[in-house]
Amino acid sequence: MEENKEQNPKPSKLRWKILRQAVLSAPSSNSESQEIINQISRKGKGNQSFDLIPCHLHPISSEDSRRDVCYSYSLPTSIYPNLCLFQRRDNSASINDFEICNKYEIDNTGLVCPWPSEEVLSYYCLSHADMFRSKTVIELGAGYGLAGLVIAAVSEASEVVVSDGNPQVVEYIQRSIIANPGAFGDTMVKSKLLHWNQEEIVTLSHKFDVIVASDCTFFKEFHKGLVRTVKLLLKDSGTSEAIFFSPKRGDSLDKFLVEIEKSGLHYCITEKYDERVWKRHQELMKDHQSWPNYEADHCYPLLLKISR
Repeated sequence: MEENKEQNPKPSKLRWKILRQAVLSAPSSNSESQEIINQISRKGKGNQSFDLIPCHLHPISSEDSRRDVCYSYSLPTSIYPNLCLFQRRDNSASINDFEICNKYEIDNTGLVCPWPSEEVLSYYCLSHADMFRSKTVIELGAGYGLAGLVIAAVSEASEVVVSDGNPQVVEYIQRSIIANPGAFGDTMVKSKLLHWNQEEIVTLSHKFDVIVASDCTFFKEFHKGLVRTVKLLLKDSGTSEAIFFSPKRGDSLDKFLVEIEKSGLHYCITEKYDERVWKRHQELMKDHQSWPNYEADHCYPLLLKISR
């Protein structure tokens, strides 16, 4: 029995091992770290999980490449067909990251990678670019901000704010904005540090036509603040709405929907919202070679639309 436990350790034990390595700077081989991640990660292989937007590694200076990477995403526009996005390398967490999380009362997930729901949100926004034309848009909990920057590059929105509560992540977003001169045309694009429980949100009261977000409903302790933020940021017009992509993740999404109802907002939820995404989902459910830990509950994002 003990031998079986060692051969099949619980995911929680593997996660603690990664955390211990980060805190103590404990040496471990790259192969060992990757093997642990492969056993517990909800990510697909590489930077793409649903394979929706073509991307490839973009060369950066050797000094920057020690910790960071840059991905170039191919967009269907002749004016600026490649969007560069900076992010951390895999397996580069440090004790400083966790200290900042404690200081700002946030989680560290946005610094890890662009998550599958962000990929789906970005593709959905790319496929429905017309809905953002001449609109004011904000992405909440943006992580590295792929969706927000895609909207800014292809939709002719009047303004796009790409926000996150982690100041480290916001620095990466701003770096990506600077790295894409000319990509956004006349669209005003800003990065912003925005915590859902801070009073500074009041300064943005009823400013936005569209709110977008992905995988922001996982942590139940943030539900009330997130719903409050959505209600405060949305314009009073009948056409304003928030577009969320979130997996069920146990009862997390259901709990979030309860908070939406309590606030007086309205919602509708859709499982099959795009043929290509749905087909890919069905493939992944049958064949786990490209995504070993794929589960619908944790990985497949549902489309949630929220309105007044």
